[in-house]
Amino acid sequence: MIRLFAVIILLFMCSFNLKSQGQQKIIQLSGVVVGQDSISGVGGVHIYVPKAGRGTTSNPYGYFAMPVLAKDSIIVSAIGYQKQNFIMPGDKGESVTLFIELKPDTTILPELEIFPYPTEELFKKAVLAIELPNRQDLDNLDKSLDKDLLRRMYNNEPMSANMNYKYFMDQQMMSTSTKYQLPSNPLLNPFAWVKFIKAIKNGDFKRKD
Repeated sequence: MIRLFAVIILLFMCSFNLKSQGQQKIIQLSGVVVGQDSISGVGGVHIYVPKAGRGTTSNPYGYFAMPVLAKDSIIVSAIGYQKQNFIMPGDKGESVTLFIELKPDTTILPELEIFPYPTEELFKKAVLAIELPNRQDLDNLDKSLDKDLLRRMYNNEPMSANMNYKYFMDQQMMSTSTKYQLPSNPLLNPFAWVKFIKAIKNGDFKRKD
């Protein structure tokens, strides 16, 4: 009798749990995740329910779709953006579409100093070993950077930028037009060299004492 009563209670509890689970509303959740400009979609965003261990990832256009249950706690996270979470309401129908705007997560890193030496002691020795320029070097530097001298050098330039470009283009055109012509320099003319060698063999050149 006691065993029969325990079985009845167990069956009642199981049917109650099944009934409770059957009452959970399944919702088709979809949406688009955008950045701060509210125009371009953000891909690779994780939308998941941590308690149930299920989720999805937005496509390159920011779109996602996944089934959820009413009152699920949903987390939206992506690298470089602040994490968001919300509770899925159960009174919005069997299909819900969301427009999720992510906010950038700006992290200010502490200042970092980089030295080309493994230790601070070696860095100090290197600084102390630096030889400062003498007075003559400094005077020469001041003369080289004199404004009046630089202005005179600029004014005495033979060509401006436009003239320099025109000169370069003329040289290119001349080189193209004379590509298949004999070189004007006799030292580069093979026919002149043949004539010169024949003249030596014929004794046309006589040595002057």
